[in-house]
Amino acid sequence: MAKEWVLNSATNRFQLNFKRNVGATSEAIRKCAPKSLEEWQNYYFKNVKSKEHIIELGKKLYIKITEVLVAEIDEITEEDCINYIKELVIDRTYDGYVREIKTIYEQLQETLKIKIDPAPDAWDRLYNVDFYIKINDKYIGLQIKPVSQVSSIPEIYKEREIQHKSHIEFTKKYGGKVFYLFSCKQGDKKIIVNTEVIDEISEEINLLKS
Repeated sequence: MAKEWVLNSATNRFQLNFKRNVGATSEAIRKCAPKSLEEWQNYYFKNVKSKEHIIELGKKLYIKITEVLVAEIDEITEEDCINYIKELVIDRTYDGYVREIKTIYEQLQETLKIKIDPAPDAWDRLYNVDFYIKINDKYIGLQIKPVSQVSSIPEIYKEREIQHKSHIEFTKKYGGKVFYLFSCKQGDKKIIVNTEVIDEISEEINLLKS
């Protein structure tokens, strides 16, 4: 298994399995429609790439593994490994989290056609508010909660109950309500899951303007 992983990783990295090296295999095998492995092999070597060409690719792969990869591995230190794991677990996770929150609040800003600003650190600590919307001399609070899947939202609602008191204090002091936005990945995009909250925020904006 370990040997196959090395072979597969090196082949992909050096693109030895790309169409320019091995030909259009999927298209070729459909055209051949072989009844046996032997029939497909004979067809491939005759019509796509020669056996000698495949042997040369194998030799090239061997050189890449034994010379290039081994040289690179020899340069890796224990500190490199420690720093990589730290970056993977801490830095990249945080960057992804920040990007997701930024994506969601920018979507909301575009939908509502109103400016949304990051909350001061004190608001985060005291009121559990990530962003705010200023309406005249009042403020609406927003808290964005990235969730891995919709099924995890009930757990977030439990947390919301715990934070409910701080949100009431925010409303008493700044006049506007605090709203939760749940974000989740859908395909390659981050979306607001509880879309009904957008109408609720819009209503609160109109109320504070009046």
